[in-house]
This record gives sequence, structure tokens and C-alpha cells, in this order.
Amino acid sequence: MKNFMVAVALVANPGSIQIAVGQDYPVRPITMIVPHTAAGGTDIVARIVADRMKVTLGSPIVVENIPAAAGTVGASRLARAAPDGYTIGVGDQTSFVISSAVNPVQYDVLKDFEPISLLSTSPAVLVARSALRAQNLRELIAWLRVNPDKATIGTFGQGSGPHIISTAFQNQTGTRLVSVPYRGVGPALHDLVSGQVDLAFAEMAGMLPHLRSGAIKAYAVLARSRSTAAPDIPAIDEAGGPALHITTWRGMWVPKGTPDAIRSKLLAAVVSALSDPDVRMRVAEVGQEIVPQVQQTPDALHFHHRAEMEKWWPMVKAAATGPN
Repeated sequence: MKNFMVAVALVANPGSIQIAVGQDYPVRPITMIVPHTAAGGTDIVARIVADRMKVTLGSPIVVENIPAAAGTVGASRLARAAPDGYTIGVGDQTSFVISSAVNPVQYDVLKDFEPISLLSTSPAVLVARSALRAQNLRELIAWLRVNPDKATIGTFGQGSGPHIISTAFQNQTGTRLVSVPYRGVGPALHDLVSGQVDLAFAEMAGMLPHLRSGAIKAYAVLARSRSTAAPDIPAIDEAGGPALHITTWRGMWVPKGTPDAIRSKLLAAVVSALSDPDVRMRVAEVGQEIVPQVQQTPDALHFHHRAEMEKWWPMVKAAATGPN
């Protein structure tokens, strides 16, 4: 009879169902989908945050990399997952902004996911194989202008973030590069280090160890000012390049319809993780910066996400026609 009365109460007050679900959550491992290759910027911060979140939540978090179709396969998997808090996703502007604009998808990135929080940011950087002769960005642009289609640049395929940035750079500098597509940061970086490809636009995260060792070199940070993670690399305007300012960012989402109580628990675990000194140190060591606490909210991620859609659409359209 007691169980029957509890069931009646839950039916009469649906909000109490969410509270009950939230109180029990989580009772089994959580899967965190990362729609990119392992060892990339998104994967690195996802694993650092997940490692701390599991302490707060008291449940394992298993990171699953799904690096296909510029992140659309992983995002689609997240959109189709049960909205029960046991599948969460960490993505960036490639997987949650650009890819859906250039690929046919069965989901709406603004409507089919519930935002949890922004996580971190890092500037993009123009890097090159160490033996490339140009000593600075001005020399590089001058050489590229008189040698069209002679230099190669690694991207993640048509419509990926690096491809769109590359096209914008070529359009703004009057240069032409040969695009070489890769499945992700790891393979592209391998060929850059070994000298098989000349250039790449990549985020600072993951590049620092190779820059510090001299395995690759950097021409400019795609920002208005130098990065505190690598203060010796000039900002792109300062180096004589175009005003091409690109900041990579990462956020966390869950499937649409995930109960408020569960989303609140996930948000609390994220905020706790991002305030942890060890997490902050590990994130800083890979060239990323944790967003201020005021931006660690679902609303902040939602509005940032929408603004990024508006920012990238013109660049996506320009990339569709190729360098001018």
C-alpha cells in the first residue's frame, strides 16, 4: 500500500519524478562521447574534467572517441541517446557548429541538445614543419604568393574547422595552398612533425610539447594578443597577417529531455571540477584556459553556441566556394 501511495503521488506531481530520479542518479557508469580523435584538444580537456567529475558523482565516466565526419557521427549518437544522464557529450565548434552546416544531419544542434556548461578555450595557431624556410609570417605569406599550390596544409577534410580557417587565410592573403585531409589532430600532427605536410592551423592545446621541443614551429597565434601559454609566439596582426581571430572552445551537452535534476547534478560536478586547482593546472599545461565561473552555466553555453553559429556561417559559405 505504501508503494502504491508513492506511485500515485509521483503521477499526481510529475516534478517529484525528476527529484526522485535525480536523487538516485547516477547508479551505473556514464559514457562521455567525444566526437574527435584521442589526444586532440577536446579529448584532452574532456578526460581531465571527467576524471574529476567521477569523484563528485561517485560513478565511473567512460570516454568514447567517435572521430568521424567532422564530429557529426558522435553528435548524432548523442542526440539519439536516452535522455537519462548516462550519455553526455563534450564537443567544440567543429562538431557542434561547423559540421552540421556543411554535412547533412538528422539533428538540430541548437534544439536537440541540452547545454550543461562551457569548459575551456584556447587560441588557434599557425604551425609548420620545422624545416620550412620562411622565418616569420611575413616571409611565409610573401613566398606563398609567388608559389601558389606549392605548400601543403593539413585539415580534417572539407568543411572542418581547419579547412574553413585555411580558406579564410588564403582569401585574405591572396595565397593558394594544397589541402591534405586527415581524420584528426593526431595523424596530422604526426605528418607535420615528420615533414610530410608543410602547415596546419591547430589549437594551442596539444601543440605545446612539440613547439617547445622544436619538432614544429609556429608563425602566429590567431588572436588579438599573445597567449600566456606561449608568449614568444606573436599574435597574427602583430606578425603581419590578416585579422583572423579564432578561439577554439569546448562545451558539454546532454540529449534533449534530460531531467532538470540530472542536469543540475552534472553541472555541479562540472563546476566543482573546473574549480579544482589540479584540474586548472593540468588544463593550463596543455595550453587551454578554463572559462570564468560566470560562463560555466547552461545559458552561457547556449548564447555562446548561438553566437558562434552566426560567426561561422559566412566563413562556411566562403569555404564552400574555395579560395578566391
